Amino acid sequence: MGGKILIVDDVATNRIVLKVKLAAAFYETVQASNGTEALNFARQLRPDLILLDIELPDIGGIEVCEQLKADPVTRDIPIVMVTAFRDMTRKMQALRAGAEDVVWKPLDETVLLARMRSLLRARETAQQLGLRDCTYRELGFAEPVQAFTGHAVVALVAGRPDIALAWRRDLEPYLDARFVILDREAALGDRDRHPVPDVYVVAADLAGHGDGLMLMSELRSRTISRYSSVCVMLPPESRNTAAMALDLGANDLIEATADPEETAHRIRTQIERKRQSDLLRDSVAAGLRLAMTDPLTGLHNRRYALPHLARIAERAETAGRQFAVMVLDLDRFKSINDTYGHAAGDAVLVEVAQRLKSNLRAVDLLARIGGEEFLVALPETSPEAAQATAERLRRVIGERPVPLAKGEGNVPVTLSIGLAIGPAKQRGSVDDLVNLADRALLGSKAEGRNLVTVCRTAA
Repeated sequence: MGGKILIVDDVATNRIVLKVKLAAAFYETVQASNGTEALNFARQLRPDLILLDIELPDIGGIEVCEQLKADPVTRDIPIVMVTAFRDMTRKMQALRAGAEDVVWKPLDETVLLARMRSLLRARETAQQLGLRDCTYRELGFAEPVQAFTGHAVVALVAGRPDIALAWRRDLEPYLDARFVILDREAALGDRDRHPVPDVYVVAADLAGHGDGLMLMSELRSRTISRYSSVCVMLPPESRNTAAMALDLGANDLIEATADPEETAHRIRTQIERKRQSDLLRDSVAAGLRLAMTDPLTGLHNRRYALPHLARIAERAETAGRQFAVMVLDLDRFKSINDTYGHAAGDAVLVEVAQRLKSNLRAVDLLARIGGEEFLVALPETSPEAAQATAERLRRVIGERPVPLAKGEGNVPVTLSIGLAIGPAKQRGSVDDLVNLADRALLGSKAEGRNLVTVCRTAA
């Protein structure tokens, strides 16, 4: 996944050890030795995640965390606090200050890296939702979405009913929510009996070892529960289970021995984040309903694509990272319409759109910008990765023909692609970059079609 990590520790040896471990996992690191440096680096460099020691010589780590979370520039950066002292009072202070987690020294590398991957994935998703929402609002297409202020629903799923009842009894003094106690079958069953929970608290081990993780995967795969948060309750000495749970999509981990106040705080944090995501998602959906998509393929159209591309470019410049733009065109599409009819041409466009979409990341931009022309933008992508993606898209379109309805035959289709790389520091407009990709597309056409051409002058 990669990313820029700010390491804050007053002991140089600790910083160096962490730097080596993170470099081996392909993270870029920046180091700070005290709280003042940490605040300055966080505001100037905007790292993707901060590993922050609680004990610092000038400003305490908890105060640093509070200042970062109060600053609009840095408040969305995930913070994992690190300490050698297993002081539960200090841990709660750190969590209340806004830290996403608190980990103990000596650090468990496997669990720490899994936690970082989980936080970075969540941040990237939130950023992209926010980016899309800003684009809609700038264009005047987003309708205000009313926040839901009712009681959150928290589902407690344990191996035995008495364990879930004990969880509820412990949590009720600290958490104002509606609790439902479910077994595995009820969690996956009919929703007429209870609303979809905002948060599932799932024991890692239900009837057998790891059953809770299998249940979490099922919940993640189902449309109705996909956006609910999942907190996994871990048994003691569960290092491998912890790392696996995070990589499978757990939003948070809770130790079975955790204080009820800490458990309630973690669940409350997930409720708040889930509601924020719901609001953004609803706002994006409202924008889509207001004609920001191509009616045939369901993709974004040119009116949305170009402003969103500008935002991708702005973010790339802020982060100092490259991005890629592709212009894609179906080869000899006019002959498809002439030979098979316009209905067949429409079917080809729909199928091509689906193949392209299924071979891109959720954070990538895909739009239909002309009759048989598409635009793709890949945020934070190296030239090598962009070219590999372009070749993959070309192959998935050309590797098999498009079947027509009612047994009317198959239509062979190929795709020509022009690729341009957006520099980390912008030297022109996004229109210039699209023109460079379009020029590269003409090169693919001239060289025989069904090719990817890279515009070298864009890099």
